[in-house]
Amino acid sequence: MRLPVLLIFCAAISLLFSASATADAPSTSALVTLDQKTAALDRVHAVVVAHQGSIVHELHQGGPGVAAPTNIKSLSKTVLAAITGAAIEAGAIESTEQTLVAMLGSLPNGADPQVNEITVAHLLAQQAGLERTSGSNYSAWVASNNWVNNALSRPFVDEPGGRMLYSTGTSHLLSAALTQASGETTHALAQRLLGEPLNIAIPPWLRDPQGIYFGGNDMQLSPRALIEIGELYRNDGMVVDDSGVGQRVLPEGWVEDSWTPRGQSPWTGDGYGFGWFITTLADVPVYYGRGYGGQALYVIPEREMTVVITSDPTPPSPGGQFHQQLNDLVVELLR
Repeated sequence: MRLPVLLIFCAAISLLFSASATADAPSTSALVTLDQKTAALDRVHAVVVAHQGSIVHELHQGGPGVAAPTNIKSLSKTVLAAITGAAIEAGAIESTEQTLVAMLGSLPNGADPQVNEITVAHLLAQQAGLERTSGSNYSAWVASNNWVNNALSRPFVDEPGGRMLYSTGTSHLLSAALTQASGETTHALAQRLLGEPLNIAIPPWLRDPQGIYFGGNDMQLSPRALIEIGELYRNDGMVVDDSGVGQRVLPEGWVEDSWTPRGQSPWTGDGYGFGWFITTLADVPVYYGRGYGGQALYVIPEREMTVVITSDPTPPSPGGQFHQQLNDLVVELLR
């Protein structure tokens, strides 16, 4: 009697897994509509759509091609978060609870004692509490002779772990901490811990006056490479090679932690975790990273989809309405 029961159990498990893998690919009509709506957005350069790990649609209407590196602007913050997770999994740094001070080893003279409370988690979630270096403060910050000291010497406008204060300086502190604690540049970590397992190229990008790779801006990745990073998160931090062998790149539980809201965007109201915004489009949970000018990476686990959009990154900014138009392109795929 045990064999039939076992067979029924196995059949039920098989049905469960097959049911969880039946999310439909975008229809032909949805993709046609996507292309039509994208054509009306002159600033958009490329759109790439993957379903169940395979690219099912690519549109290129300007700028670098889908396989060519492009400036992803602040979408770099999402990639930096992935580098951080991979560094923890590889043992290059300890955990998200490690303090910034412990990783840097020293602070500029006159730094507020509250700096000692800032952790990796606070940096990932944009909750350092320091005055922002973005917006109207950005130009003066990047013109300074020491970006790290400049960011650390700013006054606290909230406590560490408080509200989300979107600041590229906060991300740059994370890049500096990774470099100092691991003994490798952020680019070396990126290529070794993400580039190699994902089989993508991550070219060097801008450095600060001290040689620290810019944390949170100006990384150069192709739309296809960004698809692989999105897929890494969709697959819970695992990469599976052609032979079916899995490799854990991000720590177990990292994706869940990354997609748990810790703060809220003051502009969109969307939640923010470790380098990812959290929202709902067409009644479907969506996780995304974004960058100036219309750079975007969307992961939609419920539909087993990853979508990348790249756009002209040069000023002037197309504004918040343009981001909503990009969201509308994704909505077309989800209907």
